[in-house]
Amino acid sequence: MSDILTKLSEVLEARKAAEADSSYVASLYAKGIDTILKKVGEEATETVIAAKGGNVDEVIYETADLWFHTLVMLKHLNIEPEQVLNELDRRFGLSGIEEKASRSR
Repeated sequence: MSDILTKLSEVLEARKAAEADSSYVASLYAKGIDTILKKVGEEATETVIAAKGGNVDEVIYETADLWFHTLVMLKHLNIEPEQVLNELDRRFGLSGIEEKASRSR
C-alpha cells in the first residue's frame, strides 16, 4: 500500500476514538454512515463536474476529496484500504467482460 494511504488510514482509525468536536473526521464518524455517504456522493458529483469542465487542477483536487471521503467510509465500515487494493490486484489482467461475468456466477 502506498505510504500516504498507510498514514491516512492510521489517522482515520485514530479519529474514531476522538471527540466529535475535535476534528472534521471525528464529527463525520459521530454523525454516522448516512452523513458519510452523503459526503461521498457530493464529492463524486463535484469530481464529475470538474472532469466535465476539463480543468486538470480541479479534477485532481476533487478526486482527492472523493478518495478521502471514500477512505472515511471504508474505515467507518472497518474495511482497510488494502482490501480494496487487493481486489484491484485480483482483477488486474482480467478483461472487464470476464470480471463482470465472474460476479454473476
